[in-house]
Amino acid sequence: MNPGEIDRFPVSQLQSRYDLARSAVYKRMEQLGITPERIGQRAYINAWQLQLMDELHRFINQGGSAAEFIEARGLRQRPGDNGSGQSGSGSDLTITPNDFGGILGALADLMGRMGVGQPDPLQYFEKLESAANSGWLFSTSELAALIDLSPREVEGFGDRFTEAGFVFSRSGYRKNGEIAWRVTKRLK
Repeated sequence: MNPGEIDRFPVSQLQSRYDLARSAVYKRMEQLGITPERIGQRAYINAWQLQLMDELHRFINQGGSAAEFIEARGLRQRPGDNGSGQSGSGSDLTITPNDFGGILGALADLMGRMGVGQPDPLQYFEKLESAANSGWLFSTSELAALIDLSPREVEGFGDRFTEAGFVFSRSGYRKNGEIAWRVTKRLK
């Protein structure tokens, strides 16, 4: 997800986004130190917070825990943190002596802000084009990672769906038991 796409996302839609109970959504937000902004009767989180929730969801679906995610990312709740991922000092990480995870997190954050290591957006299309031309079959998890969705969301599309000019069709199973997906170009 590109943080420039939205300003805020309704908390009420997080349950269906992650297929979780309301209490589980709020527990994850609490663990990440996210405090929703209330506007009228509705609560919202910002794009950065939504991205963090998405990353946590993917991490948990891959067998990790929220505590492991928070430790790996070097995220800490601090006094005066507003839950937006940014404290008053402009830094969203606390680094303590011998905190290797915090140092790596700070470095990754800085590199991300500078655009270093950002994936080439055309690489996504090149991979899909190669798969379509070569007849390669993606597993559900491979396809989900490529198009930035959860495996559950990919399977929820049914037997066939389109994205970015490509058609994805169920085509049997891969060795690991996952559904195989054939990629073809959508005809004009």
